Amino acid sequence: MQPLTPLLTSHLFPVLDQHLLQLLQSLEPEQWELPTLAPRWRVRDVALHLLDGNLRTLSMLRDGYFGQQPSGFSYPELVQFLDQLNADWVKAGQRLSPGVIRWLLELSGPEYSRYLAGLDPAAPALFSVAWAGETESANWFHIARDYTEKWHHQQQIRQAVGQEQALLTRELYHPFLATCLRALPHHYREVEAAAGSTIAFIITGAAADTWYLQRTDQASWQLGQHYTGPLAASVTIDEAVAWRLFTKSLPRSLAETHLQRQGPGLLTEPVFGLITVMG
Repeated sequence: MQPLTPLLTSHLFPVLDQHLLQLLQSLEPEQWELPTLAPRWRVRDVALHLLDGNLRTLSMLRDGYFGQQPSGFSYPELVQFLDQLNADWVKAGQRLSPGVIRWLLELSGPEYSRYLAGLDPAAPALFSVAWAGETESANWFHIARDYTEKWHHQQQIRQAVGQEQALLTRELYHPFLATCLRALPHHYREVEAAAGSTIAFIITGAAADTWYLQRTDQASWQLGQHYTGPLAASVTIDEAVAWRLFTKSLPRSLAETHLQRQGPGLLTEPVFGLITVMG
C-alpha cells in the first residue's frame, strides 16, 4: 500500500471564491432566507460564516491578533468556544444586507487566498487538525482543512438553492474527500483487528477513488492508496452524499440507503460517525 503524500489545495481557494460570488450574485432576495443543512442557519447565515472565516484567519494568522480566546483547549472546550464565536458573528451580521455581504466576501477573499498561498506547506501550522487526532499539523493540512470548510459551507448554500453540481467536479470535490478521509486512522483508533487487516473506502462518481485503511503491526491504522491485497471489509459511498456524511448533515437512516458495506460490522460501522468538522 502506498502511503499518502501531502495534499496541496491553496490554488483552489480563488476557484471556490469565484463560484461562490457567482452563486450569491444569482440569488433572489427570498433565496437568502432559505434554510440550509446547517442547523438554524439560513443561506445568509452561512454566507456570513464564510466571511468570518476570511476575516478571522487574516486577523489571527496574518496579523497575530486573536481577540477572544477560549478558557481551555480541550476538544470540547474548543468546540464550545467556536460555536459561541460563530453564533455571535451571525447574530451581529443580521444588520448587513446581501449586497454588503457579497462585497465583503469579494474584498476579503483574494487577500485570504494570497495569505494561505504564501505559507510554507511543510512548516508547522498554528492550529492543528484536531478532528484528525493531530496535536501538531503541517501548514498543508491546516490549509486543506480550511478548504473543506470553504467547500462544504458553499455546498450547503448550493443544496438549499438547488445548485449543487458546480462543486461536484473532480477538481474541486476530490480534494475535499481526500482531506476528510485522512481522519480515518484517528477515527478507527479504538477498533481492534489483526495486523494487516485492510478496509477499502470507495467513493463513486466524478470524484471516484479508493482509499485503504490498514491495521499495522504497531496496533494503529494507516491510510493509503494503490493496494492490491486481500480485503477484510469495504465501504462504498455515493459521492452525492459523501460530503454530508462527513459534515454531520446526513441522518443515519438516509446514509444507510447510499452506502454499501461488506465485511464485519466492527470494521464498517464506524464510518457512520466519521466527522471532519469541529463539533
